[in-house]
Amino acid sequence: MLLWASAFIGVRSAGSAFSPGALALGRLITGALVLGAISLARRDGLPPRAAWPGILGSGVLWFGGYMVLLNWGEQEVDAGTAAMVVGIGPILIALLSALLLREGLPRALCVGMVVSCCGALVVALGSTGPAHARLLGTVLCLLAALSYAAGVVSQKSALRHAGALQVTLFGCLTGAAVCSPFASDLVTQAAHAPLSATLDVLYLGVFPTALAFTTWAFALSRTTAGRMGATTYAVPVLVLLLTWLGSSVVPGLPALAGGVLCLGGVAISRRRAAGRTRRAAEGPGAGMIRRRRGPA
Repeated sequence: MLLWASAFIGVRSAGSAFSPGALALGRLITGALVLGAISLARRDGLPPRAAWPGILGSGVLWFGGYMVLLNWGEQEVDAGTAAMVVGIGPILIALLSALLLREGLPRALCVGMVVSCCGALVVALGSTGPAHARLLGTVLCLLAALSYAAGVVSQKSALRHAGALQVTLFGCLTGAAVCSPFASDLVTQAAHAPLSATLDVLYLGVFPTALAFTTWAFALSRTTAGRMGATTYAVPVLVLLLTWLGSSVVPGLPALAGGVLCLGGVAISRRRAAGRTRRAAEGPGAGMIRRRRGPA
């Protein structure tokens, strides 16, 4: 989560020299080279056939679509605001899981979605800059959150058949293929970019992509998508902290209030799910046992 938080700041910094598509492609190529070298050393080979639908889905939606949309969005709004809007990703993961896995659509989830959407609107209105840029940046970050959520659901299915390193490596390669139309832009912009921007791209590829995505996939393979999605609640707070430490710049009070609404909506949506998880863990006889025992 800390590395992903730093990615919001790195994207904002590198975006001054690289276009959204070129930045995404440079980041993915760097990540794929690092992971490819490790995979060759481990002699992992190709993932099994059953894993490819999930790998392709996560590669297109998360590694490709999410990165381009986020890079574009951060050219319109600041890193902290982008992180707060993308922070509704966990609620979208829960929604997609309910629809795709037929787990139902609890009322708490619907209420949480409404609250989070209201928060995103407040963020758009409270961010600095021209109104059209605030609106465009917020919409792009919302689309990035949706792409990220769909990518996580796809990745979870792939991890049932392949290891974390394999899923991440070939997800990176798929995302790079999606972003390949921006190859000429990457070459041109890299030739004229300052050293600091180039180092930002390399950092994004090695740490928030190769390392963070692989460790995420490793953890995701051992728990549910909903629970892993909940860990990303910390990202907006970490982004604000890193931004403050690095430049003493934080979003204004309206944007912060909107971010609180976004995360509050996520918390509301998860309350009922958490209750169901506890009841399932206790088993059907837990309530009867408590009633028999009576007050302590």
